Amino acid sequence: MAEDQDRPEGDLDDRLAAHILRLVKDCGPGKTICPSEAARAERGDDWRSLMKPVRRAAQKLARDGHIAIYRKGKPVDPKTVKGVIRLGLP
Repeated sequence: MAEDQDRPEGDLDDRLAAHILRLVKDCGPGKTICPSEAARAERGDDWRSLMKPVRRAAQKLARDGHIAIYRKGKPVDPKTVKGVIRLGLP
């Protein structure tokens, strides 16, 4: 979708944040989503290039207290998280 690439980065971050919030709320407490679900919600089959922006949006949401980032089933600091993560409600 070339039109998405013409939009400012802030708009993309806002849309990804909205996808993340909707998905974690839909899955409910005690459950998590894979960040790729938010990327797929935004761009379908062409989602892979969105993984860094999704992680960036997730880190901001976690810093603001809207979601938690989990690694190996435990909440982690959004400022220092690395590796495979999951996203869920705090």
